[in-house]
Amino acid sequence: MTHYKNTVDLHIHSDNSFDGNDSCIYMCETAMKKDVRAVAFCDHCEIDIFRQGNFARSVRQAYFEVAQARSAFRGSLAVMNGIELGQPLYDLPTAEKVLASQKFDVVIGSIHNLPGKEDFYYTHDYDRIDTDAMLREYFTQILKMTEWGRINVIAHLTYPLRYLYEYNGIEPELEKFADITDAIFLEAAKRDIALEINTSGLRQPIDKLLPELSLVKRFRELGGKLIFIGSDAHYAMHIGVGIKQAYDCALEAGFDAVTIFTGGRPNELPIE
Repeated sequence: MTHYKNTVDLHIHSDNSFDGNDSCIYMCETAMKKDVRAVAFCDHCEIDIFRQGNFARSVRQAYFEVAQARSAFRGSLAVMNGIELGQPLYDLPTAEKVLASQKFDVVIGSIHNLPGKEDFYYTHDYDRIDTDAMLREYFTQILKMTEWGRINVIAHLTYPLRYLYEYNGIEPELEKFADITDAIFLEAAKRDIALEINTSGLRQPIDKLLPELSLVKRFRELGGKLIFIGSDAHYAMHIGVGIKQAYDCALEAGFDAVTIFTGGRPNELPIE
């Protein structure tokens, strides 16, 4: 699949995510066929709709099924039990309760919507929205989440850009938000929180890594030490897709290793 020996995919979703499609076992089988050495299941837990979405059940089920997959593939594929914690500060007591409920290998933090609003995915009329104000509030929520510090990874930092481009062809000038993205990077560096290079954008109309090289470089310049790489696959067939480009990006930005979390502790795997 790639010339990189240590290929990993650390952000994948099983059918325990509301938008996932394939079982943990099938996804692991597919990862092995693609010569992926390690995977991390990070199924969704959207804190702001935790009760409406019955996430208590899906989080328990995901944890159980990933444990089964880890046992089944021991010695052949490293399988990590993670969670994608969406909007954790929108209901902090619930977020803390979820984190205390299981021993996750990795907690990736994400913001999929602004407070009281729907997921960026469902918003199509961006041409009628003050997108600069929206993005500034979005990055502010990312900064608050990073300051909270209970995550290991900042997921898909430029997530809204997928839909700004797909629905309205908007490509914002991210330099306008350098003050707040710099603050995010400084806080992440201080807390040893990893920055994800998410490859999902390469499978979508925007056709870019999330975030792109310029921001990954800036993270490094501001003291960022840990890089996390994932496809954000919601289908088994997308496991490993774009990982080569993500590794290329990490190397060009000055990183020589990808970070794998086990029991919340970072371990570096050389990019080679």
